[in-house]
Amino acid sequence: MTRCRGLLSVTLMLCLAGAANAAGQGTFENPLLPSGPDPWIVRDGATYYYMATRGDRLTIRKTSDLTRLADAPETTVWTPPASGPNAQSIWAPELHRIDGKWYLYYTAAASGHDDDAHRGVFVLENAGADPTQGEWIDRGQLKTEHTGIDGTTFVHEGKRYFVYSPYVGPDSVLSIVAMANPWTLSGKETIIARPDQAWERQGGRQILEGPEFLKGPNGDLFLTYSGSACWSDDYAIGLLRAAPGRDPLDASSWTKVPGPVLAKDAERSVYAPGHNGFFEAADGTTWIVYHANPGPDMKCTAKRSPRMQPVRWTKDGQPEFGRPAGKGVKLKAPGG
Repeated sequence: MTRCRGLLSVTLMLCLAGAANAAGQGTFENPLLPSGPDPWIVRDGATYYYMATRGDRLTIRKTSDLTRLADAPETTVWTPPASGPNAQSIWAPELHRIDGKWYLYYTAAASGHDDDAHRGVFVLENAGADPTQGEWIDRGQLKTEHTGIDGTTFVHEGKRYFVYSPYVGPDSVLSIVAMANPWTLSGKETIIARPDQAWERQGGRQILEGPEFLKGPNGDLFLTYSGSACWSDDYAIGLLRAAPGRDPLDASSWTKVPGPVLAKDAERSVYAPGHNGFFEAADGTTWIVYHANPGPDMKCTAKRSPRMQPVRWTKDGQPEFGRPAGKGVKLKAPGG
């Protein structure tokens, strides 16, 4: 606080408030932005990088203070080619720091075929320190067994895995496969979850999508996912768990929590919460970021806005998400 000494009272108060916010001690309310479907946040040192579905391009916002995300300029880092397998419907970007390089995973559809039979997950690579700068190299489409969307990657017990949402018959399921490197799959895929609960079959489709890895404090492996059609108000977030020591490639390793772990809350004006990601704040706390609609029957549009809130852990190492923090709920900013 030394830099605030000697200032007049009003200026001093503003300075102290700014210093507290910079240290992650301020408060905020959701949503972070008025628009931002499929949000993603990753931290590198003191810097947070934010992405969301923009449809026709990939953009990144860079900030040291997520409560002021709206003030961070949006940098376009990649635009799709006019034709080819990744020419349109650019969805669900994820930015990962792997072995000293940045990798950007995203969903896209082929030119002339904007349908489920022509969607896949693609990878870009950037060797620079700052993903908003430098050159992005196209590493191509991941060679998945099915067409699908919403790819993510994680390391568990020293091995890297890829999970996505393939189209299998009338369902969207969750499938996992090992990786030889950040753009190459290795071995056979395993379907680890299907939409077999009633809450996962709302809106006229049977859908599991948006899988995301979460490491438990006791060695458990968790995967969240979004269930039901995104245009349904009952779109929500579910949870899978694999116990410590179990093989993630073995479908029997995974158990599904009955019912959603984060669902609509009309009292707080939160509808269709889903497609989440996780990030760790500088103080070591775990946060979830997800999108939701501020009102009912708003469907699956750009009006879905990004929100974040802390994840708590039970004594036995299970994640607790609580109620969605919506209208009028003040939260303490991620600590620094």
